[in-house]
Amino acid sequence: MIRTTLTVLTLALALSGCARVFPAKVDKDSPFAPGVDYRKEAVDGLTVGNRLLANKEYNLALDAFTRAAMEEGFTGETYAGLGAANFGLGRLGQAEKQLREAVKSPEAPPEAWNNLGLVLIEKGELPEAVEVLRRAFALSNGQNDEIRENLRLALAMQGKNDYDPDVEQELDLVQSGKGQYRLHQQVP
Repeated sequence: MIRTTLTVLTLALALSGCARVFPAKVDKDSPFAPGVDYRKEAVDGLTVGNRLLANKEYNLALDAFTRAAMEEGFTGETYAGLGAANFGLGRLGQAEKQLREAVKSPEAPPEAWNNLGLVLIEKGELPEAVEVLRRAFALSNGQNDEIRENLRLALAMQGKNDYDPDVEQELDLVQSGKGQYRLHQQVP
């Protein structure tokens, strides 16, 4: 009797755990979100982080890039993503450190240099920002319009072009491609 009860109890517990592995059919008319399908492979953290950055979900992007760093290690790409997310959150000190780590590699893409230049612009370090953006522009062989525009902006802010310091510009971080971000003037 006890053995039968234990067997039934064990079987009931085992089957209750199967509900998570094999989700029930999805009712398309249900207002509730479908369950998680544990049989599918998860999307990598870098892809998720870049999608979240594009939607200005900087806290969630930071979590996704952190997950990617834990899974793949701290690479230039993960440092660049972490830096962009922290920049979006206004954490300029952290963003600068992470982007400097991202550009340490000789294979660092021009977009990582561009993002570092954007952080330096925000911090008011214009001479270094200009040099960093010049490097980004050179690495892109002058083919990246966003980097060119950011370099032009930095030069103008430094006083080398026509720039009116009385005109305050609200700028926003905008993704313009995989790993590419640029400053964009906000429309009031």
